[in-house]
Amino acid sequence: MKSNTNMEPNINMKPSNDKKRPSLLNIRSLMIAIIALLVLVSGIMGIRHFMEDDKEVKFQVLEEKEIPQKIKEILPRYQNLERALACKVNGEIFVIVTRGEKPTGGYTVDIDKIEKIQGEDDKFKIVVYARFKDPKPGDVVTEAITYPYILTKTNLDELPYRIELKTRYED
Repeated sequence: MKSNTNMEPNINMKPSNDKKRPSLLNIRSLMIAIIALLVLVSGIMGIRHFMEDDKEVKFQVLEEKEIPQKIKEILPRYQNLERALACKVNGEIFVIVTRGEKPTGGYTVDIDKIEKIQGEDDKFKIVVYARFKDPKPGDVVTEAITYPYILTKTNLDELPYRIELKTRYED
């Protein structure tokens, strides 16, 4: 038996790669999985957006001359209290925030935002975020009893079943 001590390289042999190249099937499967995941996440985000309970209500602050006569007539009944209320006049919904009776001028009220929170049976409540400001010591103010309030016209179509007033004081 002859031993072949002559080790000649085999030209027909392909060099062996230790690293395997991913097959096109694996890349394609991975891309389909990523796309499916993106579609699923987008769907969930879309549903959350449309099912969200809190919606900001658009409103416009009215000047004294723009206040409907009906509201001018009922306002004295509520201006002694610190509260928020809504009323419907000529098919439009108005929100009023009153501060109650104050010993002098210089007390103000502003509305930062109004949120609509959907409840059961097509009922909803609104949360009115109001900002109160009191006069500082030494400010020149009217020496008379005042009843600060703010009146807004909203984009609501119907009256809420409940109104919640959240206040913060401004320095």
